[in-house]
Amino acid sequence: MSDVWTTDEDDPRTYGNPEGEKATYAEYLTNYRITLRLKCDGLTPEQLATRSVPPSTMSLLGLVRHLAAVEHYWFRVVAQGSPVPRPYRHDGDRDADFNEAFGTQECLDEAFARWDAVTAEAAAWLDALPESELATQLPVPGVDDVVSVRDLVVHMIEEYARHVGHADLLRECIDGRTGQ
Repeated sequence: MSDVWTTDEDDPRTYGNPEGEKATYAEYLTNYRITLRLKCDGLTPEQLATRSVPPSTMSLLGLVRHLAAVEHYWFRVVAQGSPVPRPYRHDGDRDADFNEAFGTQECLDEAFARWDAVTAEAAAWLDALPESELATQLPVPGVDDVVSVRDLVVHMIEEYARHVGHADLLRECIDGRTGQ
């Protein structure tokens, strides 16, 4: 099997030279989101729910659910001040995003629909934000702390970078596919 996911001509990611700080952040974040989707493409619900190494409950499907929850928290709760409860946090299980990533079509459809919705909302919010507001301080609910919009977005890039690395290893364990 090829070590690339797509040809250069068909690669949906962009590697331009964006102008401005916000455009640079947005391109990196978008590319990481696309890369996670590429790592999940072509697998069955059961394969996507395949756990890594015991006792870990990490799986590709769990990563999609986890990143949907993280995007929801940082872009909706913190950035927009919405008190909507974080998905996949219930019954005291802080890891329900991974623990309840079951290999069913229903679970898969729900996870990707939620992730698609929160990433679209986050991208729209960031797109509408004037670059001059990147230094704006936002209160972090539940703790006596603030975070700048800039730090929030860089944190999300870091979160994806770490988890896309996990996705590389998970995918290789499932079918041996590596690369890109």
